[in-house]
Amino acid sequence: MIKNTPESLETNPLGWQKAVTRIIAVANQKGGVGKTTTAINLATALAAIKKKILIIDLDPQGNASTGLGVSKDARSRNIYHVVMEQIRLSEAIQPTDIPGLDIVPSGIDLSGAEIELVDVDEREFSLRRALVNIIGPSGKDSFYDYVLIDSPPALGLLTINALVAAHAVLVPLQCEFFALEGISHLIKSIERIRKGFNPDLELQGIVLTMFDKRNNLSDQVAADVREYFGEKVYKTVIPRNVKVSEAPSYGRPVLVYDMACAGSQAYLHLAGEVIRRERKV
Repeated sequence: MIKNTPESLETNPLGWQKAVTRIIAVANQKGGVGKTTTAINLATALAAIKKKILIIDLDPQGNASTGLGVSKDARSRNIYHVVMEQIRLSEAIQPTDIPGLDIVPSGIDLSGAEIELVDVDEREFSLRRALVNIIGPSGKDSFYDYVLIDSPPALGLLTINALVAAHAVLVPLQCEFFALEGISHLIKSIERIRKGFNPDLELQGIVLTMFDKRNNLSDQVAADVREYFGEKVYKTVIPRNVKVSEAPSYGRPVLVYDMACAGSQAYLHLAGEVIRRERKV
């Protein structure tokens, strides 16, 4: 097992805000809300506007890896080996076909990581320890402007690792009836992570996904979420779009699959909003 923790993290484990690279966890414990779609397309949109991006596929399903064209055979070194401290994060990074966008893929081994991490010292910090070797606590050795972590659809140890490692959380929220009920559990989890492990963690924003303008329910859910969370909700909404659904089967983000479609344009606008919010940090 390698020693992933540099001296700077051991002596100042909560000095995470000093990093130049911004780490954003894309998280929602509910499945089917467009979380992975948002992660890979936001990453692509940020790369398109000349940002250097790393996406970490922390979901055992590996959908972000598939959606960015990483074959099963190319995942022999993946995020499982990183969080188990068998290899350094830099050894698992792969370039994608998209200029400026790299990925640490997921692998089938990751499905057992929740159990295996139980015996690891300070297991909640496994991903954070690994990331320090990439970005440096002062940002001097940073290779990336943003690291996006695609979290699994559960509030287990892998998602906890994502939240402990992140500066901020971006929450995709499907425009459906139970949306607010589901997000309340995530907000409580973010608060617990703040109190116990990562006091600088913030809610970067909530993005409404699968918005159907023909459906009155979408309008009502959007209105309720905006009333409850106010300015934390992005102005950009991601519409239901056939091209967005088709793109992953071709191993491409929708911005590559069909740049002109409504979904692609929405993610470009979302990237602009994310950057503007980050400038205020």
